[in-house]
Amino acid sequence: MSRNAKINALLLFVVAALAVLPLAFGMGDHKEEPFTGADSEAETAITEIEPDYEPWFSPLYEPPSGEIESALFALQAALGAGVLAYYFGLRRGRRQGELRALAQREDGQAPAAEAPVGAGGAAAGANRPTERA
Repeated sequence: MSRNAKINALLLFVVAALAVLPLAFGMGDHKEEPFTGADSEAETAITEIEPDYEPWFSPLYEPPSGEIESALFALQAALGAGVLAYYFGLRRGRRQGELRALAQREDGQAPAAEAPVGAGGAAAGANRPTERA
C-alpha cells in the first residue's frame, strides 16, 4: 500500500469517525433539536442574554419550511464543491500538460499538436520545421 493510499484511508476513517461518534455517544440528546445550525444556537443564546434584542438585519428570503431551507443549503454546498473540484481539476490538468510538454522538449521531440488531419492524411503543419529550446 503506497503512502498516499495510507493517508487517504486514514483521512476517510477520521471523517467517518467525526460523522458517527456524535451519534454513537448521544451528544445532543439533552436538547429539543439536537442538530440545529449555528445560527439558531446563536439566536437562542442572544435571546437568553438580552430578551429585548432586535436584529439589525432580516433575511432576504425566508423559506416556508425547514426542509426547503435544508435543500437550499445542500444545493449551495454542492455548487461550491463543484466549483472547487473544477478549479483543482483544471489546475492539475494544466500542470500535467506543462510537465508533459517539458518532458517532450527534453527528449528532443516537438510537442504533440492537436491539429485536425488534412486531406493528405498528415496533420496540419507537419511539414514545418520545429523550434527547439
